[in-house]
Amino acid sequence: MRETTFVLAPDSFKESMTAKEVCIAMESGLRKIYPDASYIHVPMADGGEGTVQSLVDASGGEIHYKEVIGPLGQTVTAKYGILGDGGTAAIEMASASGIQLVDKSERNPLITTTYGTGQLILECLDRGIRKIIIGIGGSATNDGGAGMAEALGARFLDAAGALLPRGGGGLGRLAAIDITALDPRLQQVQFIVACDVTNPLCGEHGASAVFGPQKGATPQMVQQLDANLAHYAAVVKEQLDKDVRELPGAGAAGGLGAGLMIFTQATLQKGIEIVIEYTGLQQKLADADYVFTGEGGIDFQTKFGKTPYGVARTAKAAGKPVIALAGYIGEGIETLYSEGIDAIFGIVPGASSLDRLLAEGPANVERTCENIARLLKLKA
Repeated sequence: MRETTFVLAPDSFKESMTAKEVCIAMESGLRKIYPDASYIHVPMADGGEGTVQSLVDASGGEIHYKEVIGPLGQTVTAKYGILGDGGTAAIEMASASGIQLVDKSERNPLITTTYGTGQLILECLDRGIRKIIIGIGGSATNDGGAGMAEALGARFLDAAGALLPRGGGGLGRLAAIDITALDPRLQQVQFIVACDVTNPLCGEHGASAVFGPQKGATPQMVQQLDANLAHYAAVVKEQLDKDVRELPGAGAAGGLGAGLMIFTQATLQKGIEIVIEYTGLQQKLADADYVFTGEGGIDFQTKFGKTPYGVARTAKAAGKPVIALAGYIGEGIETLYSEGIDAIFGIVPGASSLDRLLAEGPANVERTCENIARLLKLKA
């Protein structure tokens, strides 16, 4: 008789466990009741925080660190991953240019830059990487990716031929884009951009209006930044013959989506789809009897591209039952039951402080999975 096979495909539980640690905790609980079962770990992410770690863990790759220029010009230590194939890298722009690197009182998208993200890309080029997966959520920036491009050799000049200051505030004075020294290796590298928003570069749904305020932009700054990005797009169209202003996703990460489409061979794709592909989830589901997924919070937003939704849709296509775990269960979860999730379990045992719940996350996942396994045994 064939032993039961569990595929464990959770996201991280933010500030509590990495996706890999969730897999370990899940197996620990299930193994108490199913000691002889097979357990297939597939650490997941949705293109945001944790994507590099998940792709590295799933592929047997390595994490690397590099000192780069942060969003305010400070030195920060950013991480990137090289996947197990040795030729593919994974970058989270937030590691180099993220909003978490800027104190709330100092947030100012007029001056924050994506330069450090460009330095991470350059490091990957120097390592001979031929494919770069880049997640662009969580940015502190609104510079249209100009800082990234500058780190890779592009020059952004005013009418007098002087270099513009970094940040979105100077783009209104842009007169010329000099790409003669842009790293030629960019044209030989495939860029896959994890982008879950479809915002254009400019306008009421654009980068500045929608995302600027959370990065510290006042209403007046939003108007200036939007006008600057519109001018930037016009110069790009005129001088580089690329029209990115209205492209879906161009406004992601303060216009970094546009910058990647202008200066690299980039295609945009939903983050969860990228992770499903590169972790081989579909193939690993073939022999599964049960699929376990989960993340820190599950609610009505989960079906808009979050990990449990992506895992459930993939598992449903393979005819596999899906059980989801979460630290927090919000409103609207009933909509998920028609999307492939068969049951959702909260892991919190009772009222407690947030710090304690985060610290006890692995134990709570383990206990919950043990109880679920007992229920599955009854059914069997």
